[in-house]
Amino acid sequence: MGKRVIVIGGGAAGHFSAINIKDKNPKYQVTLIEKTSKTLTKVKISGGGRCNVTNGRQKPGDLIKFYPRGQKKLYKPFERFNTKNIQEWLYKRGVATHEEADQRIFPTTNNSQTIIDCFEKEMDTLDIELIRNCAVKKIVKSTDWLIYTDTEIRAADAVVFSTGATKSGWRLLTELGLKVTQIVPSLFTFNIQDDRINELPGVSFSKATVRVIGSKFTEIGPLLITHWGLSGPSILKLSSIAALHLNECHYNFQIQINFIGQTAQVWREVIDKLKKVHPKKLIKNYKMNQIPHRYWERLVQKLELTETPFAELTKKKQNRLIEELTQALFQVTGKSTFKEEFVSAGGIDLNEINFETMEAKRYPGLYLAGEVLDIDALTGGFNFQACWTGGWIISEAI
Repeated sequence: MGKRVIVIGGGAAGHFSAINIKDKNPKYQVTLIEKTSKTLTKVKISGGGRCNVTNGRQKPGDLIKFYPRGQKKLYKPFERFNTKNIQEWLYKRGVATHEEADQRIFPTTNNSQTIIDCFEKEMDTLDIELIRNCAVKKIVKSTDWLIYTDTEIRAADAVVFSTGATKSGWRLLTELGLKVTQIVPSLFTFNIQDDRINELPGVSFSKATVRVIGSKFTEIGPLLITHWGLSGPSILKLSSIAALHLNECHYNFQIQINFIGQTAQVWREVIDKLKKVHPKKLIKNYKMNQIPHRYWERLVQKLELTETPFAELTKKKQNRLIEELTQALFQVTGKSTFKEEFVSAGGIDLNEINFETMEAKRYPGLYLAGEVLDIDALTGGFNFQACWTGGWIISEAI
């Protein structure tokens, strides 16, 4: 009999590690232990049930830009197993994928169950033991690795830890002596109560610039008004890159928004021209290409310009209008997180890991993959890709 390998955690990284270890080493005894009755839960709900399995970007230098934590460490791993490799891996197992305009990649069925079925079929074909409803209470390194569950003690030659962003997983590893960085939420929307955006859910801006006041954090991208505040790619990116800073602020901070991606001077010239070309036209009725009309009407109302034609727009009111378009200040009073997009910033300190093998430097035979590590990414399939890459490297090492 070959090595005994126990994988702890039945998510994306755990399944991919177990499958590839057994595929490369058929004589190995591979067991996957999951604490709950359900496996692959994030795969199931990812991408609104479609499973954003990876991203179209293939070069390591392009990929690492989307990882606020883990950038430098992931460059070489991505040279070994990147987004093209996972697509090929799936294709060989009967799962075709397609790339969308924003470079997100999904199974062509647009159904996450396709990915789950693929993994479960591989688990069955390779005869990998899957134990559900089994909580690991302690792991001990003696001659073998000893895995204490709530029902038994199992021995292993190698252990793969892929418990995701869970307190129980981090507790087990810190009991061994591994260092954990600060754990804070990442990828969340901003809660804002403000008359300028209240009751305007669904209004969006294609290229806004959002800056956290009192910091260096700025993001450019689509912005969406929601029932509870602001969301969209620019906000989610900002919440990720500024995760630690916003946590220190207790999620109470100011942001400055340029809704249209153009300078105040450009808008001054635009409005001066409108005064000459459409002097009698009411400001509220003019439709700006760059500004959703619902928002424009609300802004004009807030500035008490509803019945004002362009010719009667005073310099003071014009400056206020331009300021609201290019330098609007909003007070954020909290955050909202969707379960399917929940990601934590923080985890096992990356200095604890040998990224050539994904093995704990101080504990030979202990491997880590997925969100248990201090690696997190923006939306777009990048978090899953870190799981696939880590699992592949572990299978090579073992």
